[in-house]
Amino acid sequence: MKNGFRQSMAWLHTWTGLLVGWLLLLIFMAGTASYYREEISRWMRPELPRSTVSTDAAAGHAVQFLQASAGQAETWFVTLPQPRNPAMTAFWRNPEALADPSKGRRGRFGNATLDPASGEPLQSRETRGGDFFYRLHFDLHYIPVMWARYLVGFCAMFMLVAIITGVITHKKIFKDFFTFRKDKGLRSWLDFHNVSAVMGLPYHAMITYTGIVTLMIMYLPWGVKVAYPQDEAAFYAEAFGGMSEVTTVAEGRATPMPIAQLLDSARAHWKGQDVAGFSVTHPGAANAVIDIQQRDGRRLSIDTPALRYDMVSGRLLEQTPASGAATATRGVLYGLHLARFADWGLRALFFLSGLAGCLMVASGVVLWAVKERPKHAKRGRIGFGLRLVDALNIGAVAGLPIAFAAYFWGNRLLPLGMAERASAEADVFFYAWGTALFAAFVWPRRLMWAWQLYIGAAAFALVPVVNALTTGAHLGVTLRNGDWALAGIDLSMLAFGAMLALCGWRMQIWQPALSAAEKKKRAAAAAASASGARA
Repeated sequence: MKNGFRQSMAWLHTWTGLLVGWLLLLIFMAGTASYYREEISRWMRPELPRSTVSTDAAAGHAVQFLQASAGQAETWFVTLPQPRNPAMTAFWRNPEALADPSKGRRGRFGNATLDPASGEPLQSRETRGGDFFYRLHFDLHYIPVMWARYLVGFCAMFMLVAIITGVITHKKIFKDFFTFRKDKGLRSWLDFHNVSAVMGLPYHAMITYTGIVTLMIMYLPWGVKVAYPQDEAAFYAEAFGGMSEVTTVAEGRATPMPIAQLLDSARAHWKGQDVAGFSVTHPGAANAVIDIQQRDGRRLSIDTPALRYDMVSGRLLEQTPASGAATATRGVLYGLHLARFADWGLRALFFLSGLAGCLMVASGVVLWAVKERPKHAKRGRIGFGLRLVDALNIGAVAGLPIAFAAYFWGNRLLPLGMAERASAEADVFFYAWGTALFAAFVWPRRLMWAWQLYIGAAAFALVPVVNALTTGAHLGVTLRNGDWALAGIDLSMLAFGAMLALCGWRMQIWQPALSAAEKKKRAAAAAASASGARA
């Protein structure tokens, strides 16, 4: 290699990180927020009560509601209250004859959010909640799904290359972790980038690699095509297939067993593991069957067990088969990426590691601009490339926090009865981000950095205020009731606001460090001035 192996790796590290850095920052920020998607979803639907009933009682209320409201449906699906999400949702599919033609393809389907304590339908604002961030970090919202996932995979592969080459480039990587030289210009940015990278290095490598694994068959489909040239569906059935599909036709009518007995039977089979939800095929029929899904617990794997019972006799019919080694490995890697197994402490560690990843990416793209600026200064003008990177840096690093805060504002301020309200909340996110990007391109200067950071700080800090003015689920109530899931969101907003305000202040007062050449030039000028004064 022209300049040696390590120098070549440094060049590769720079360009693989820079070319996808701004999109990668969006992916990292949205993915990091997704660790609290359930808590965010609950905060964004303050009308929902805090559930205190047992799983069996909630399931019984769900069945009573569905028997009364969807007794003729072909299938019921129920998601029971969870520790992190007290809402209970019911979904059902009607026969073709009962479809509503005015709703098109959705005409056969119905859904409701239920009060676990009574089974009564709840009216809550339409929102995607935390699921917006979860989907955003791999579907990118407006982009067609397949293209978005290919693009995200491309970014993840570049990220993996950047991580590996970064480790190779830094000979003293662990020594650099304990080194931070304040107010040293380029050296300070490099130290900050090194610290944020090394601090979460195992996490960064894990989350990037497992992110690629989640869609590995989409990115590398050729093995499946060769092994299953005529029937790719057979591969998915063998590799990921759970229980067999119910193909029987509903026959007669019969009274089902109490749902509590069926859930108790499942818990006994799983040695005490609780239930996440269930689905019923042919409800009310003599051959009705119920599939019961196990709740995510301490299992690393994303693949959770399920049991199928005859709903009339209570006889166990089927259970999910044991996974092969490859499928089990894939399930564990997928589970590591989603971290559903994490308790509150481990989840917080994942979240903080994700924030470190955001800082690593942000400092990396800023570092390139800081490094290039002296070269352009020598030529006496700022080139197009540096101006473009400056604008993208401001619009992404300082503008994205504004967009995230705007999403929460939209949830509280958009009219509750607004049509397509959930989509409108997402639009608020992108309108805010688009405005920040536009402003950055119009005037990519240091003062724009400070302005946008201050705006982001104010937007985050005022979220709890807007929440208090528009709902009854504010800090004065949630702290008193010990509802830390909701209080934690408001307190996090205040913390993010304070951090962004500090960053804005630092940017406002920051002065770039003088280069060695500039110091010599100024020293010579000072000496000449002193000599002239003595003369």
